[in-house]
Amino acid sequence: MGIGGSILLIVVGAVLTFGLKDTDVGPFNLDTIGWILQIAGFVGLVLTLYFWNSRRRTVVTAAPPPPPVDGTAIPPSADEVIERRTRRY
Repeated sequence: MGIGGSILLIVVGAVLTFGLKDTDVGPFNLDTIGWILQIAGFVGLVLTLYFWNSRRRTVVTAAPPPPPVDGTAIPPSADEVIERRTRRY
């Protein structure tokens, strides 16, 4: 949904809940629909922020280089780092 969609749901829900005087349109109660939209917007916002936060975290481990098969391989310098990144979700 994203942050923009969540904020849009919250705003539309707030307008339906607090901004309208006539709250009954046929069988629908606009106050209830507004509260439902606000709750859905807040849940979407929390989930979006959670997944954005977990996506930025990476686990980096340094592994020793494999031993050369024969004596012709050049060993890596001390400046080189071998990384293995994994996703956490």
